Amino acid sequence: MLNTPLFADRTQAGEQLAQAIDAILTQQTANSVAKPETIVYALPRGGLPVAAPVARLLNCPLTIEVAKKISHPENPELAIGAVSASGNVLWDQHQRSRHILNSGLRKSALNAATTQAKSLKAQFSSACPQVNTEGATLILVDDGIATGMTMAVAAISLKALSPAEVWLCAPVAPLKLLPWLHQWGDRVVVLATPEDFCSVSYFYSEFPQVETSEALECLLQQNEER
Repeated sequence: MLNTPLFADRTQAGEQLAQAIDAILTQQTANSVAKPETIVYALPRGGLPVAAPVARLLNCPLTIEVAKKISHPENPELAIGAVSASGNVLWDQHQRSRHILNSGLRKSALNAATTQAKSLKAQFSSACPQVNTEGATLILVDDGIATGMTMAVAAISLKALSPAEVWLCAPVAPLKLLPWLHQWGDRVVVLATPEDFCSVSYFYSEFPQVETSEALECLLQQNEER
């Protein structure tokens, strides 16, 4: 697989994603469907620099939905599930994780991920605007989708808020994952769907860790400008 990045950085990817989402919303309006209230939700921290251009183009609020992967106790890089800060849980049903799903290890792994999710949410809560989700279109954005677990569990949380629709949006995701993603979102918007997929970072020229201060600035700037 040749190293040919698709995006310069998260901001550029977000600008391209914003154009794609806006085109779909514009088409819906042109087809005499009243344009619904739109709210952009980012998965922090990496999703915020991508989501900010989306919220800016759509001129809508930017907020967060926190979800964390549940890591295998003996292999932190292996996700066996995901949990949202609001308490929704989704377990990986693949063979690799079944052997611990009914053990005490599952509970400790879940507790650790839940603590991380709640802590992360607390860091951003003061910068999040008050939003009315009832009947709205909620645009859930991340910088890329690898397994889809955190995106899916975040979508579960958002669907509990009585929206009209929940969209799952990202610059890049594996082609084989798309049918599964459609189970969780009313619409899936992904710019690139490579068949060969090793990691999200592979498709960016620059993919540094997003610091909390940068992520908070994305929130504050978008919501102060509106």
